[in-house]
Amino acid sequence: MTARRRLSPDDRRKELLDVGAHLFAAKPYDDVLMEDVADQAGVSRALLYRYFPNKSALFAAIYRQAADRLLDGTPIDPAESLLEQLSAGLDVHFDYFAANRHTVLAANRVLAGDPVIQAIINDELAELSRRVLDATGLEGPARDTVSAVLMSWLVFVRALCVDWLTNEAFSRTELHDMSVGALLGALGAVTDVDRFLGAEG
Repeated sequence: MTARRRLSPDDRRKELLDVGAHLFAAKPYDDVLMEDVADQAGVSRALLYRYFPNKSALFAAIYRQAADRLLDGTPIDPAESLLEQLSAGLDVHFDYFAANRHTVLAANRVLAGDPVIQAIINDELAELSRRVLDATGLEGPARDTVSAVLMSWLVFVRALCVDWLTNEAFSRTELHDMSVGALLGALGAVTDVDRFLGAEG
């Protein structure tokens, strides 16, 4: 164990999250031990458990932090092309997924039945959908229809990303193109996609 440094509770929690995030990104979920997190952070296991009662609680806090950062990195500006912004947002997410493969697979496979983890994922998807809808100014039945399309598309992209990380059967470029193509195809069935997304026909 490295020498312990005196930190405020908030700083200590942040450090534990950073150490945990690094370990979960580097190794499969089952291979990460709370003892390893404590050792790398230079704290006792007892102190670690004061902040996080178990490994799943630590992972959930890490994944919540990651989801918040991804949302911060994908703002929607109503004045700009939605298609370009969604395309850029996909790249932000793909960058994270590629750099944190084990973390993403843990959340979507190992912990697929964990209600806390799934709530974090669902909250992020709902917020992304809401931002896009708010930028369009849609109301009433049209908003409801497009909302259903967006949420279904986000779930599709999530599943496609998990397959990409697991099997590597297609390239990142193909992943991006399939994701954008699926959105254009689905929206094209219910709305004027060029006007909606600012896409060039």
